[in-house]
Amino acid sequence: MNASDFLLVLCTCPPGRAAEHLAQSLVERRLAACVNITSPVISVYRWKNKVEKDEEVLLVIKTSAAGWTALEQAILELHPYELPEIIALPLSRGNERYLNWVGENLCTD
Repeated sequence: MNASDFLLVLCTCPPGRAAEHLAQSLVERRLAACVNITSPVISVYRWKNKVEKDEEVLLVIKTSAAGWTALEQAILELHPYELPEIIALPLSRGNERYLNWVGENLCTD
């Protein structure tokens, strides 16, 4: 497998149970090999013509490019936000052994 076969997906969530449930579900469904939940971050954004500020956590999701559609659908299904942030970044390089591990822990359907 090449690094370009994988994605790093970023998704913000409210801290606590919602983030943990989403991360656990993605790994259990083999849509993600690993999900890191960061320390709380402060997000400032415009929503419905109003500037908002919230404490959130950032999920860092390791998945395959081939699994993007299923991952995105699962996040939309499970996420508590009306419009969750879901941004995928392609990989250009990565440790070969780690990327092999990621690939081995994802659905192959």
